[in-house]
Amino acid sequence: MQRSAGLYGSMIVDVAEGEKEPFHYDDEFDLLVSDWWHKSVHHQEVGLSSRPMRWINEPQALLINGRGQYGCSLAADHYGNSSFSQCNITGHEQWAPYILHVDPNKTYRIRIASTTALASLNLAIGNHKMMVVEADGNYLQPFETNDLDIYSGESYSVLLKTSQDSSQNYWISFGVRGREPHTPQALTILNYKTNSASKLPLSPPPVTPRWDDYAHSKAFSNKIKALDHKSIPKPSQTYHRRIVLLNTQNKMNGYTKWSINNVSLSLPTTPYLGSIRFGLRDAFDQTKPPEDFPGHYDVMKPPVNPNTTTGSGVYMLGYYSTVDVILQNANALTENVSEIHPWHLHGHDFWVLGYGEGKFTKSDEKKFNLKNPPYRNTAVIFPYGWTALRFVADNPGVWAFHCHIEPHLHLGMGVVFAEGVQHVAKIPKEALSCGLTGKRFMTGSHLG
Repeated sequence: MQRSAGLYGSMIVDVAEGEKEPFHYDDEFDLLVSDWWHKSVHHQEVGLSSRPMRWINEPQALLINGRGQYGCSLAADHYGNSSFSQCNITGHEQWAPYILHVDPNKTYRIRIASTTALASLNLAIGNHKMMVVEADGNYLQPFETNDLDIYSGESYSVLLKTSQDSSQNYWISFGVRGREPHTPQALTILNYKTNSASKLPLSPPPVTPRWDDYAHSKAFSNKIKALDHKSIPKPSQTYHRRIVLLNTQNKMNGYTKWSINNVSLSLPTTPYLGSIRFGLRDAFDQTKPPEDFPGHYDVMKPPVNPNTTTGSGVYMLGYYSTVDVILQNANALTENVSEIHPWHLHGHDFWVLGYGEGKFTKSDEKKFNLKNPPYRNTAVIFPYGWTALRFVADNPGVWAFHCHIEPHLHLGMGVVFAEGVQHVAKIPKEALSCGLTGKRFMTGSHLG
């Protein structure tokens, strides 16, 4: 839950020396968006782990580069019925917005990354279109859009042309998607330098698409395609193993859990890497986690039997094998509720082969995009739908694959993959200092 506590940041990797990017821009900005609660992360964790569960509720504010407003709005004067007063800002306050200062008739690259703990967001810039050119560090076939959905763990680059009336400033807005919003938009200003940065835009901020307009979200996701295979590998046309992961909300002895194939992840005290490398079989559950779920399970309705179990088992993948993962969404415990889940894989990129409605079947393979699927590390599953991923297990180690919504992961929504562990050259002692491996170090036992 460290992101809820404010521990996050961005890292930008430049292209290698001598290489050029497939698009031109004059300057760039970085926007790191997050959500913020007044309740401490400790209180959030206690509530989530209570019986009955006390939900964290919606964030009090959305932050842009760590800055946001609460109790007032930059655009209150545009809303006649607003319960917020107009923010009075001199520009020196800690919470003053991070303003983007631009020259007219230039092209700017805006790198956007979402570190939200809960919220899915939508970005729009008043009177300006954006050209989407990169996602999760990989180039895309450029496409133009009025607004952009971004889920926790994702990153994008867009190109913005400052070709509008340079006598005005314009709103940049982030609003909540995928959950009924109770959090005001995050706002800042695109300031044409021909104006004072304190001059507020004449028009109201862009309206965020309705939170449950999933057709809008899916249309955006389906536009995302890889640029070419010069910088990313071609997708494998076949797979060696397919793992289907059913996402469900469950109960266990009165506690609320999120489960994958009816197993809620409970991480062991001993790090997996040392456990597997040194054969410590007592360190985690040796039962193989389920590769699929029963065919009769109705993903459109709440579970008939809501009970689940916990486990710490690992999906042991063949080194350099090609693995398909089908993320299958379902109805939660409450009828007619199915949530958005952004899934993030550590240590790899994967091809996003496609999305679909309802329960995945073998016949859905014909919908896969094997020509130019985007190469990413985070992918969303929409309510009552499925998302198909494919990756090559070519990075020795043990890797988490989990929902990037922090409360969901806290409640068990994740799995663990391991591959080629014996090929890891040397494990730092700091990674072996907990649990059974830590005890062996303390007693002087040799771990090899």
